Amino acid sequence: MKYSLPVSRIQWQPCWRLVPSRFPPVGLFDRVADPEDLDIVYVIEGLTNDRLRDETGDINLVLPQERISGPGTTPIMAAFTHLNPEGSRFTDGSYGVYYAAKTIDVAVAETRFHRAIFFAATNQPPIEIDMRSYASDLDAELHDIRNRQNELPEIYDPDHYASAQNLGRVLRNDGSNGIVYDSVRFKGGVCVAVFKPNRLAPVRQGPHYCYVWNGKEITTVYQKLSLNP
Repeated sequence: MKYSLPVSRIQWQPCWRLVPSRFPPVGLFDRVADPEDLDIVYVIEGLTNDRLRDETGDINLVLPQERISGPGTTPIMAAFTHLNPEGSRFTDGSYGVYYAAKTIDVAVAETRFHRAIFFAATNQPPIEIDMRSYASDLDAELHDIRNRQNELPEIYDPDHYASAQNLGRVLRNDGSNGIVYDSVRFKGGVCVAVFKPNRLAPVRQGPHYCYVWNGKEITTVYQKLSLNP
């Protein structure tokens, strides 16, 4: 199906993303000053460090001209070098996407939903999981499908992603920077699916959040604070 989609300049300072805190916030990408040096550093360090290679992922999944490096870039690059084989709304799992929300509340709602799906599918016993938030400034021309749920119900389907994945693949192959869309999990919220790392500024770490799973659902999400006496 062909879609006629406008392109809008999206400037969010910042956009918000949440990931499990077990993923390291600092890695190879932070330590390399020039993205052009990533290939050689990746090869040299990967030859003797299996853990580093696993943490870094596959940088060949990112075009050289779209790579970023320096402090605060590992959480961004990781979204593109570590693929989810099951895919997500705008990818079939063959390429990475950096999903983020305009506000932290929307980011929490989106990740709360998907964490619950994962826990239920794996029969996870009661657990509390820590999530780390990242704030990144975004300034990019994105394909805009906001306020078009009635026109594009197949793209906004809450459970089935085939049509949205096809749209994402077509746009990405045509050189799109990404998509701005209405959140499916938070009424009135807005999200982005960014296809290129270099459209995002290095992240700043934000608060940690704890998601409380009781064996059936996530009952509570609370922000963790560090109190200094």
